Amino acid sequence: MFICRVVGSVVSNAKHPCYRKYPLLIVRPTDTDGNLKEKGTMVAVDAIGAGVGDWVLVVSGGGASFDILDIECGVPLREVVVGVIDRIRMKGKDANA
Repeated sequence: MFICRVVGSVVSNAKHPCYRKYPLLIVRPTDTDGNLKEKGTMVAVDAIGAGVGDWVLVVSGGGASFDILDIECGVPLREVVVGVIDRIRMKGKDANA
């Protein structure tokens, strides 16, 4: 799992049937202070209703992703947004999303 910022969304008028009920978001990895990393922009399936600008928790990997979304068909699936982050607290340091 890793922390990302939602930087956009993907709009499409045709999707594989397994993806139809899930929005697709463009996410970028961040550090714990919310600074975007230079590389790593990706498309993630949104399982929870995140929006542009949100800090989110993203799980990567087909097995976990299929379990979270309860998808049984064989479609490519890697990143899934599984949580919206309100605050990160590390060693007395607090960062608000």
